[in-house]
Amino acid sequence: MPVLVITGTGTEVGKTVVTAAVAATALAGGRSVAVLKAAQTGVGADEAGDAAEVARLAGEVTVAEVARFPEPLAPGTAARRAGRAPVRPGEVAEAAAKLATEHDLVLVEGAGGLLVRFDAAGGTLADVAGLLGAPVLVVTSPGLGTLNTTELTARELRSRGLELPGLVIGSWPGSPDLAARCNLADLPDVSGAPLLGAVPDGAGTLAPAAFRSAAPGWLAPALDGTWDTDAFVTRHGP
Repeated sequence: MPVLVITGTGTEVGKTVVTAAVAATALAGGRSVAVLKAAQTGVGADEAGDAAEVARLAGEVTVAEVARFPEPLAPGTAARRAGRAPVRPGEVAEAAAKLATEHDLVLVEGAGGLLVRFDAAGGTLADVAGLLGAPVLVVTSPGLGTLNTTELTARELRSRGLELPGLVIGSWPGSPDLAARCNLADLPDVSGAPLLGAVPDGAGTLAPAAFRSAAPGWLAPALDGTWDTDAFVTRHGP
């Protein structure tokens, strides 16, 4: 099934921009792409959500949401406070599977980290990936503190028998500090997964045409891009 689940090690690590980069790269390769937001929180009914932002940056993708809640909280909490039914992992998996019958690639973007709860029963994005049998790409931050959250996320994926194809740094700084530079070697070590890209800080502010042109250069060949991991690490490492 052509589904890739995209999670982060936490909030504000660049999941949406990485999702847009993966989508833009796939589109450049001639593939049809759908982007499914499992649970959109923190935006009103008439506001553009994360899936719409992916489409703005990446181009002609099909966008869909399973549910939307107005407060910027974990999906389960936001649903409860809104007095609405929560998102269930089965619903997300069903929506993704349907999109997969009509597209070459379906990107399922989570909310926050891997184990953010969708409902009172404790359903998470990890459960969605398990139902789909889909690999989970992890978006992480480059700086101090990232090693712990990245390793915990990788361990949880493996404990569930889920495939972790690799990591993408969601916001690589223009002037990386020592921690960020050291983490280029340490992130693959603690996670047991390769680095598959680094999206530069501020990429989401680029004009869409510039974003689409640059996106393949931020991602490794495993994600259909041209990013050279070894060259990047050699250039930026300590």
